[in-house]
Amino acid sequence: MTDATRPGGPWRRLTLVALALALGGGGLVVQGGTVSADDPFPKPVPQARCGKGSNPETDIQGRVPRADYRSGRAAEGYTCNTKELAHEGGSGGFKVLRYTDEQGNTCAFYDNTLLFPRDVVNNLTTGQGTVVLDMNEPRRPVRTTTLDSPAMVSPHETLLVNRKRGLLAAVLGTAATYPGVLDVYDVSQDCRDPQLLSSTLSGVLGHESGWSRDGLTFYSSSTVASLAAIDLTDPADPQVLTTQWGVNYHGMRLSDDGRTLYAANIGDPGPTGVTDGGIAILDVSQVQDRVEDPEITVLSKLTWPEHSIPQVAEPFTRKGRHYVLEIDEFVDFFEATNALAYPGSPVGVARIIDVEDPTDPKVVSNIRLEVHQPENRGGDQLQDPGAWFPAQGYAGHYCSLPKRRNPRLAGCSMIASGLRLFDIRDVEHPREVGYFNKPLVPGGALKPPTLGGAYAMSAPAYDRRRGQVWYTDTNTGFYNVKLTNGLKKLLR
Repeated sequence: MTDATRPGGPWRRLTLVALALALGGGGLVVQGGTVSADDPFPKPVPQARCGKGSNPETDIQGRVPRADYRSGRAAEGYTCNTKELAHEGGSGGFKVLRYTDEQGNTCAFYDNTLLFPRDVVNNLTTGQGTVVLDMNEPRRPVRTTTLDSPAMVSPHETLLVNRKRGLLAAVLGTAATYPGVLDVYDVSQDCRDPQLLSSTLSGVLGHESGWSRDGLTFYSSSTVASLAAIDLTDPADPQVLTTQWGVNYHGMRLSDDGRTLYAANIGDPGPTGVTDGGIAILDVSQVQDRVEDPEITVLSKLTWPEHSIPQVAEPFTRKGRHYVLEIDEFVDFFEATNALAYPGSPVGVARIIDVEDPTDPKVVSNIRLEVHQPENRGGDQLQDPGAWFPAQGYAGHYCSLPKRRNPRLAGCSMIASGLRLFDIRDVEHPREVGYFNKPLVPGGALKPPTLGGAYAMSAPAYDRRRGQVWYTDTNTGFYNVKLTNGLKKLLR
């Protein structure tokens, strides 16, 4: 580490400011979520008990210390009730999706562009776009093609597959936004060879997305204050149903009937940036019913004192009661732009929210690691590879669930801490049960930026029957991870 790149150096200060502007699209996603003494950070979840064959962490929960890179220990990776079954590629992005077509072929789809055009050089040897893997033999993934239509080259966080209709879709996007080219592919006949049905500007602007479970309505959002609802009844001819302006939504998920939308709410513009981030629960029934000039109304908003940038809220039920699993990404960029405040800037990470009454949601529990706690975010921890960089570091990015009805396991990509697995059967007391982390040793590969460490950003996918979890690390590629020591029972 040179003087110019070590924490506190001039390059870092400039990067923090530039990054906040880039990710905020001119300042729209910076947060003001400082936690006061009256609202302390929640405690971390209990640590996983690692069984036979594990290669556990050597420091506090979630940390890969600089000493492990120096000794060679980090190069071995860290496993807890997990085992690597397969590895493919050398890059990754924000989503890993699993789909089985009408012929019984199983595929994985993942975007390999974290930030376009930064990753163009990095992906010259692997192909720029969205990767299609034949997963019929999950120990030997085979890349069949790389989709390079406009949206698939830079889908940012919009890539989704609709299982009911066998459609794969994405919107051209980046950290702020791009023109919303919406690409729709048919994967129902042969998922190994997706067929482009349409490529249109119907996405309006692109950054994140949502899809009704019936596959008829696709939602596109941007961090420059737009939300579009698109009719995909005819996927070859998408039609914009309505566009809202002045909203700042991130990831969106919908109730099973498509009438309620759970939006990760980046927040409301104000004189000091964007504040009051959390979730917004929206009534989109008029969109679902195809009312002419439909209205989208806000049923409720919920915030929490330790939020950073709300990313996505995944709906699920437990014994018939409705919840969402929400995760925040990165840190509070409003504070991170102040170099002195960065070590203690809020890390929101994840929580379970009761949404049985959509007009009165309530946080029932939090999902945090020891490495996320304020008392651990300064000092030596900032010397760990990748730890000080606010768009990497020890923080959350995506969580996903293997199913909606009574899921027992949740998987979260927690960036420098890798893939983390949590038992959520007791929604009020989640606990960690496993992890898998293969950090990049600095200098081991040419990766811009060459900070090293893990860069786990993707929403995981699941092979429930085989007890496997699929995810990507931006620095090292796609992984098929087997759950061991009885953990796979939580998937079945």
